Amino acid sequence: MSEAFALSPQFNPADTLDVRPLATAGRGDRGVIVKVTGVSGAAEAVVAEELERRLLEMGFVEGAAIEVLHEGLFGRDPIAVRVDDTRVALRRREAGAVTVKFDGTLTLPLDTPLSQGPGVVAKSELTEPARVALVGNPNSGKTALFNALTGSRQKVANYAGVTVERKEGVLTTPSGRQMRVLDLPGTYSLRARSPDEVVTRDAVIGKLEGELAPEALICVADATNLRLVLRLALELKQVGRPFVLALNMFDIAQRQGLRIDLERLSQELGAPIVTTVATRKRGLPELLEQVEALVAARKVETENVWHEPTASEIRVAHAEAQRIFKACVKPPERPDTVTGKIDDVLLHPVAGVLILMTLLFVMFQAVFTWATPVMDGIDGAFAAIAGWTSAHLPAGLVTSFISDGLIAGVGSVLVFLPQILILFFFILLLEDSGYMARAAFLMDKIMGGAGLHGRAFIPLLSSFACAIPGIMSTRVIDNKEDRLTTILVAPLMTCSARIPVYTLIIGAFIPKQTVWGVLSLQGLVMFGLYAGGIVSALLVSFVIRRVFWRGAVEPFMMELPTYRWPEPRNVLMNLWTRARIFMSRAGRIILPLMVLVWVLSTFPYPPEGATGPAIDYSFAGRIGHFIAPVMAPIGFNWQMTVALIPGFAAREVAVAALGTVYAVGGDGDAAATTLGSLLAHQWSLASALSFLAWYVFAPQCAATLGVVKRETNGWTWPTVMFVYMTSLAYLASFVTYHVAVAMGAG
Repeated sequence: MSEAFALSPQFNPADTLDVRPLATAGRGDRGVIVKVTGVSGAAEAVVAEELERRLLEMGFVEGAAIEVLHEGLFGRDPIAVRVDDTRVALRRREAGAVTVKFDGTLTLPLDTPLSQGPGVVAKSELTEPARVALVGNPNSGKTALFNALTGSRQKVANYAGVTVERKEGVLTTPSGRQMRVLDLPGTYSLRARSPDEVVTRDAVIGKLEGELAPEALICVADATNLRLVLRLALELKQVGRPFVLALNMFDIAQRQGLRIDLERLSQELGAPIVTTVATRKRGLPELLEQVEALVAARKVETENVWHEPTASEIRVAHAEAQRIFKACVKPPERPDTVTGKIDDVLLHPVAGVLILMTLLFVMFQAVFTWATPVMDGIDGAFAAIAGWTSAHLPAGLVTSFISDGLIAGVGSVLVFLPQILILFFFILLLEDSGYMARAAFLMDKIMGGAGLHGRAFIPLLSSFACAIPGIMSTRVIDNKEDRLTTILVAPLMTCSARIPVYTLIIGAFIPKQTVWGVLSLQGLVMFGLYAGGIVSALLVSFVIRRVFWRGAVEPFMMELPTYRWPEPRNVLMNLWTRARIFMSRAGRIILPLMVLVWVLSTFPYPPEGATGPAIDYSFAGRIGHFIAPVMAPIGFNWQMTVALIPGFAAREVAVAALGTVYAVGGDGDAAATTLGSLLAHQWSLASALSFLAWYVFAPQCAATLGVVKRETNGWTWPTVMFVYMTSLAYLASFVTYHVAVAMGAG
């Protein structure tokens, strides 16, 4: 039990009858990989060569020992496996490309490495800040090291022309030298597969548009899991740019009794090595000293000979990395057994799903209800400020602009902040603890059936509270197509802003009676609206992935990192970064849109002697009257159409807009009751149901479109979203109205 399993030199993987695809394996099956190809059960959806290289980069190489640890609940898919000492989750579709020699006689200590690999196969210039870039595998603590080095001296923006975040910080070394540190997205290889990884590759080789080449690199590695990062380090060596290998989380390696020959490893890689503990700021002076020495020497070891490797070249590189690993790293004396024991519970096909549902329920309640008092407080505060402004400034255009345009616009931005902070607090905890990958593993079968990535469940769940934090949280999805699909369907989830509209119409038109003596009819209608949003989101995502992005299916393959306690300082710094991003960039888009809606609803003023509501004479009213004939086939009268225009500021504004159009004064429940009674006499049931159907699908939220613009770096996708959701809303309302009329509700 104390020694790691190693392959016998006399063992020949081909000498067996039990050779079959990994896709056929069950939990507990163990063996040795004998073949990796790009041909799987979904060869028509996944490019064969790309799949082969992805598998090789994740450690699925011939000769590596493998064990199936867990299976998903639905169809026993996906599966979690241990390849050597790395845990990886993948779908059985991709697993079909891996052929394994299974041997039930292999017995392994829990959470010990499966094998040791396949075997053979001057004073600084102070005037100009040095340019340094951090690069490393995901889950290596790279961002924690970046935060430890730069503290609050960070700037977050987007790289030119793409939606990938650019994080740069400034630091001063003990010798007084300034450095600009760039935190590059995590990657397993310079062979880029996503926009994030393209940025990392181009930055490392010095070909990133708008960026100067870094003078030195810091390759950040998890000291307890060096296998995969060694191949990345060999690629950096090919690039020829000087780098330092930072063995992060070295305290955990020491606790496990992991023995690393640092001097030998440094010689093999041709780079200095420094041990660090980023969360405790240990090893940072030594790291900066080594980086400063590289920058001062301005040394480039070799010319750049890196090129995108083929599958055979990846195999050769992996064999070299394994040789270095065997020579420099000895098995831990006290291997981590906690992760395996926790996974036995959290990845259990039944208990794991129940625990995940509980966590999601708590998260949903937190975003939906815990944020409400703060949001109400912000809303009330800005309403009070607007009221005070109106009372103390002369009545007129300027006062209206300040109170109803600027103040209301700023309030409309700030009111989302509590939900965003709470949501990202949970996301950061899940990411930093290592549970996020497990949650994606459990949800992948459900989400994958609709063409979504397993990680899409958090953005979609969050969108029940508000689509804005939900769309922002799609950053947890790496693949561009998966992320765009999730962004496009997130607003279809029934957000809290729709509730005032639903409550008003249901209360006015649906009788208060029970069904089967137990269920409320009004409650059933509300549930139907929620269910309609969920079903439509899944159907739309299915159509997008199967029709518009056919052949772009991203293999589900992710490392299952070791569980760790989230570092409070790191969580708080990342939370502050999220808040700054929303306030500084999303706010710059939302605020002008709110002011634009105010302009449309205010100008021109009604003529003297006008008897109708002021909005009827404004641009919004005129637009409403103009498009009224188009909306007539779905049962909308001109009042309903006019109310949609100011309601574009936010869905819940439609209630106030209807009150304005129908000249219902006052605030609170009394006004809502009066408005509901009036609508019940003015509208037919068919029109009311059509109005509800419209709000299930319509993009009646300028703030959401603004955030989509910010997240996609342009107006193309917000335009696509607006067009498809409006078309879907019109179709749904048309069908609802005419079916209701045919049934006598007109």
